This record gives sequence, C-alpha cells and structure tokens, in this order.
Amino acid sequence: MNALTTPQSYRAQVVPHNTAGYDEMAADISSAHPNYNAELVRSLAPLIMEWVQTRMINGDQVTLEDAVTFHTTIVGRLDSPDASLPDDEELLQVKVYASRPFVLGVRKEARLERLPMNEKQPLITSAEDTKLKLANVLNPGGVLHLTGSNLFFEEDDPDCECVLEGTRSGKTKQSVFASISNSEILLVPDIPAQANAWNNEYTVTVTTQYTEHGTQRTSTYRRKLRTPLTVVPGNDDGILTGRATSPYVTVTGAALAANETVRIQAVLDLHLGELFFNLLDMKEGGEEGEAVRVTADGPYTLSGFAGSGLPGLDLTVNNFSALSEMIRNTYSGRLVDVLNMEAGT
Repeated sequence: MNALTTPQSYRAQVVPHNTAGYDEMAADISSAHPNYNAELVRSLAPLIMEWVQTRMINGDQVTLEDAVTFHTTIVGRLDSPDASLPDDEELLQVKVYASRPFVLGVRKEARLERLPMNEKQPLITSAEDTKLKLANVLNPGGVLHLTGSNLFFEEDDPDCECVLEGTRSGKTKQSVFASISNSEILLVPDIPAQANAWNNEYTVTVTTQYTEHGTQRTSTYRRKLRTPLTVVPGNDDGILTGRATSPYVTVTGAALAANETVRIQAVLDLHLGELFFNLLDMKEGGEEGEAVRVTADGPYTLSGFAGSGLPGLDLTVNNFSALSEMIRNTYSGRLVDVLNMEAGT
C-alpha cells in the first residue's frame, strides 16, 4: 500500500524466486552447451568480473554489447570549479545498467505470477545475549542481539520504539542501542523491575514507521525472554515461574562452597504428562546432570554435572499443574532458567 496517495493506491513489488550466482551460471551454461565444462565456466566467470574491475580502475567504461555497461560516477559537492575533491571513500561510485536490447529481451520472455499481498512489517526471529551466548536470555550485564527483518527505525523518532515489558508488571522503552538495521538490533537492555523476584519473564516488541506519514507497524517476539535469577540456598528463592503471584518452584537447599552460575531445565513429556528436571552448564550442548522425573508437587533433588562446583540442588515443586501448562503453552515443551548461585554467609 502507498500511504502517501489520496485516494489510496497500491504498488506492485517483485519477489525473486531465488538468487543465482557463479555456481548456478556454470551449471546452466554447461547443461545448455555440453561442450563447455561446468568447472571451466565456473573458473572463468570470476576472471571476467576481475577484468571488468581492473579496466574501471584504469579509468575505462566497460560495455558488453547488448548486455550491460559498467561506468564510474563521482558524488559530492564542490564550492568552486577548482576546489579540491572531498576526501571521502564513497566519493567514487560504480554504476551498472542494462542495454535496451537486454531489457526488451527480458520483458518479451518474462511472465508475471501474482502472489498474495504481503504487508511490510517488522519481524523478530531470534534473540540472544551476546555475553552468555544463550538464546532468549535477557542479561542485565550483557547486550541483547535481535535478528529478523524490517526492523530498522530511527532511534530519535518518537513514533518508533523497542520495548521490554514484564509479563507480570513493568515496561521500559529502550534507549541505549549499539546498532539498528533492517536485519538486526543490538541494545544494552534497560530491564524493568517486576512485582516479585521470580517474575523474570519478559516480552520484546519493536514498533516501526517506514514513511513519514505511514502506518505504525508493531511486532512482538513470539518467545519469552528470561532474566538470570539470584539464588541463595536456604532463602526459598522462586524459579521456573512466569507472571504468577507465587513461585511454581522454590530452591530449598544446595551444597555450595563458592558462587557459581548454572542453568536448570524443565522438559515436558507431552505423552506422559510428566516433567524432567536437570542441571546444565552455561553452554548449549555442554555438560548436564542426570534428569529427575517430576510427576507432582513435592520435594526433589537434582544432581550436579561433571566439573561443576554445585554437587546437588534441593527444590520443591509448589504447583505442578500450572508449571506443566505454562511449559506446554508458552515454551514449546522446554523451559530453562539461569541461576546465579550464591554461597551462604
């Protein structure tokens, strides 16, 4: 939709089937002309482009008859005819345009296929803490890396924003960005406090506006982000909980000689309706402790993993049914919390 016209109008957008390169060119030419070996074609193609580049560096325009023309242009403003050229690495630009016979040939043979209308909007596809290198972790001491498409917005535009919001309470518009582009956003998270320490579940939302008078477009990441939890054995700290007013699981004890950061995982067996808890190290695919089967409320003990200074963790499941439902509906069967274990004084 073209939001700048009255009455409302629309424009067509071309969506390529795929992107072809040297390998595809070599395979297609060799298939159509068996006398030309695919490996030979593949080796010659980069040499041709290198030759074009060299001729342009030497000041030439390159015209491949009935195909394309390569030439250079200069961009920049001069205060007088004899003024020095700006010292700008982007001063020299390369332009490539197709010849009219080439364009007419494409127009003659190409056929258009109508696709459903696709409204441009931001899409967040992944979130990772760059310090811990863990997906869907919101680390106050790290940098949050969001990836996706159509994410770019002007940082000082009052109509655009990136927001972190707690699922229980708290909402903060983010203000410290390392970079913002269409494909990624890097930000130092300003995490709003929630009602209780165990409410460590957050959403991240991006709002963009692609033209001055265009419609605001908003996208919320489909997965929840979770902040690390501080756990002091003996304090009955809550873990593995969402926006609930009381924790689904509490840590009741641990033999801990020094502070250590670990992860706890809860996996739901959809067929049996049972949960399996175990401790993990801080690297995906790393060391893990033995899984413990959890079927109801009550006390459980998890064993540590190889190389860990945490030999075991005692916990109590307070609301098995609510925890199972949350993991099933919100976390696709797997919930993980980062635990900053602090040795008691």
